[in-house]
Amino acid sequence: MSDRRKRLHDLLLTLINKDIEFDFIEEDSSDLTSEYSEKDTLNLSRVIEKNRKIIKRYQSIVRTAVTLDALMDSENEDDYKIK
Repeated sequence: MSDRRKRLHDLLLTLINKDIEFDFIEEDSSDLTSEYSEKDTLNLSRVIEKNRKIIKRYQSIVRTAVTLDALMDSENEDDYKIK
């Protein structure tokens, strides 16, 4: 793994560990049937919407890690190495 990729990976893990609201994408296999009732459709819509929000949160965390990495690159590397 390159130094930059390792640093970015470390930043990402640090941000995830500091995020007390970190959620995982939900899988509800009971909703993956061929016949949906109205109630099942509403439940599936909720799961999809929740997962969409979680993915947006993941994207935000990754963008933050990439931005921090770029800022550290623009500064003196010796002062900002992650150990």
